[in-house]
Amino acid sequence: MADVPEFSFRTRLESLKRFREDTFDLLIVGGGIIGASVARDATSRGLKVALVERNDFAYGTSSRSSKLIHGGLRYLQNLEFGLVFEALAERALLLKTVPHRVRPLPFYLPVYEGDPHGRALLSLGLWLYDLLALFRTPGFHRRLSREKLLQEMPFLKPEGLKGGFQYFDASMWDDVLAVENAKAAQTGGAAVASYVEAIEPLWEKERISGFRVCDRELGANGKPSESFEIKAHCTVVCAGPWTDQVGLTLSASWPRWLNLSKGVHLVFDLKRIPIPGAMVMSHPTDGRIAFVIPRPDYAAGVVIVGTTDGATDPDPDKAQISKLDVDYLMGLLNRYFPNLKLTSEDILSAYVGVRPLMSGQTLNELGPKKATSKTNTVLQKVSREHHIANGPGGTVVIAGGKYTTARKVAEEIVDFALSSWRKSAAKNEAAKVPVSLGRSNTRAAVSASATQGAVERARAEIEQRGLHLPEELVSRYGADALTVLDIQSEVKKTAVPAQEDPQGFPLLRAQLRFAIRNEMVMHLEDFYIRRVPLFLSRKDHGLPWAEALAQVWAEERCLPLSAVQSELDVLRAEINKRSQVV
Repeated sequence: MADVPEFSFRTRLESLKRFREDTFDLLIVGGGIIGASVARDATSRGLKVALVERNDFAYGTSSRSSKLIHGGLRYLQNLEFGLVFEALAERALLLKTVPHRVRPLPFYLPVYEGDPHGRALLSLGLWLYDLLALFRTPGFHRRLSREKLLQEMPFLKPEGLKGGFQYFDASMWDDVLAVENAKAAQTGGAAVASYVEAIEPLWEKERISGFRVCDRELGANGKPSESFEIKAHCTVVCAGPWTDQVGLTLSASWPRWLNLSKGVHLVFDLKRIPIPGAMVMSHPTDGRIAFVIPRPDYAAGVVIVGTTDGATDPDPDKAQISKLDVDYLMGLLNRYFPNLKLTSEDILSAYVGVRPLMSGQTLNELGPKKATSKTNTVLQKVSREHHIANGPGGTVVIAGGKYTTARKVAEEIVDFALSSWRKSAAKNEAAKVPVSLGRSNTRAAVSASATQGAVERARAEIEQRGLHLPEELVSRYGADALTVLDIQSEVKKTAVPAQEDPQGFPLLRAQLRFAIRNEMVMHLEDFYIRRVPLFLSRKDHGLPWAEALAQVWAEERCLPLSAVQSELDVLRAEINKRSQVV
């Protein structure tokens, strides 16, 4: 079996033991992309780190994004050149270091009569975009005639079309990137566990010295395990849209920081919208931008359409997809692609994410030099995209942040935490590669091309061994695709004949075993929704394979078969909840 670092329910138990016994430099609450990146950065500096996540890694916003790595072209009209420059630099690094997670993606920008931005202004903006990227771009933008656009997308609405542009950004596997950062943190020495909830802070005089937490996995009596304490010199809250809920545990007078905004995405079969690249759509009334994003690397190929921007319940768990959200996006699609005659029946799945946006009132009240005596909170406005603050009891709180710049944001958070703690720790160049390198470079010294080399060596090994390994596996796992194949060979000797795998999901049972052993999948929901796009890319959401996969899950987790039915019930309930339109 290949040397891939274990990241499983077993290593989770080891982390739980360390939580109880050790005192940490940093305790990170939240296992989305920001929390996982903070853990990885801090660990790379030699700090003793604990990370807890109430649900699965990337459970919230970090698995419900548009799945894009981009420089933020729209920020240019706000003259936020520094933000765009930083994001484009990170885009270049991600494209180079994790090519099996972040891939170049062409974008089409059609221009119609009456559009607010003419072709001359858009051309200037795109030249500036390429310039700020220092020309480290997958491809330079180009101007397209009306005829060329219609040649590449014959189903595009021709009436009023004046021409357009093509430029480049990138697509990503958002949830998997978060998991891999958490795994890299553990490989570097952090204690990391999902399904551990931070309940209340531990106070020593005027400082918070850690948190009382609860293991949400069922104990012997069928109830969550008893709570216990994690001691840490500094607690960092990376709770995304749950920031205010965690804030209320820090102080009863915690002011509401966030104005939550929900974003809905619809998913279609790529054959139904056979678009050659992503496309930018502009709403004729409110001027908002939405994208049509092809993902040929998701199963048999899908198109993601979104996003919306609307108010939602203060509790992120109550965000729902409404008929108005669906109608809004369907209206945009049929405005740009009238000849495709799309209807809601074409929708394979949909998902809703919640953006943790800072409220304007909070920014005014807690400006860079203002404080409230009630909460002892001073807000440092770091950028338009994220905010870092000292919270009650010496905690550090982060609101906002985006995938593209998560590595840089994490670096800023650790710097901020260390300065408020009056401790120093040298930055480690290893943190520039955002994830673990996989099978061929598990603990190798990091270089910008290491991951690319690992993937290339995996392809070469596949060829030398005369193996047939589906491209979907190499696309999803990179160098670790060989480990999935090894797992398949291991269990094939004793397994009974099984039902055929769904299209686009080869060696599905081996993929589940890999995810349990190496991506800390605790439940079928984790696998279905955040490790592979079973829920996302199929109208049946992969449920016809649920019983067979549940038996594999029980076997790998060393659980009795009596646990299978309850696990299936939880999975079906979650999929039903996510599929509802109100």
